[in-house]
Amino acid sequence: MADTQTLPTLDVEAPLADLAPAIHLDHCVIHVSDWERSNAFYRDVLQAEIIPRGAGFAYRFGGVQLNVHGPGVTATPLAERPVMPGNSDLCFRWSGPIEAAAAHLAAQGVPVELGPVERHGAAGPGISVYFRDPDGSLMEFITYPEA
Repeated sequence: MADTQTLPTLDVEAPLADLAPAIHLDHCVIHVSDWERSNAFYRDVLQAEIIPRGAGFAYRFGGVQLNVHGPGVTATPLAERPVMPGNSDLCFRWSGPIEAAAAHLAAQGVPVELGPVERHGAAGPGISVYFRDPDGSLMEFITYPEA
């Protein structure tokens, strides 16, 4: 069965030890327009750990983190064209059947925009549902079939 759970950093790095250089995603940046609304969404819907950071927050999923730009945050350096609220497109692995992901979204009052649909993710062919965060960024839950 493909592992669809967030792994601790050491479990992620161990299989990469033979690569030169060993690279995996540590964090990426999103931008939100309202801390209270976004923190509730990422905590309740995506089950992120909310990490206070200066005037803002980060959202942590085991060994991967979303750094968040938003009201009151002045970050440097920035991308040449910094991401704005609603401009992100992120996919998260869901542990379990896609029907459970859709039920979780429904229980949180988050409409599924598309899916279940077949998609190809980092672990190969999978099944996804798409939804949006409060700013309109596209979110995806993907599951992978048992091997």
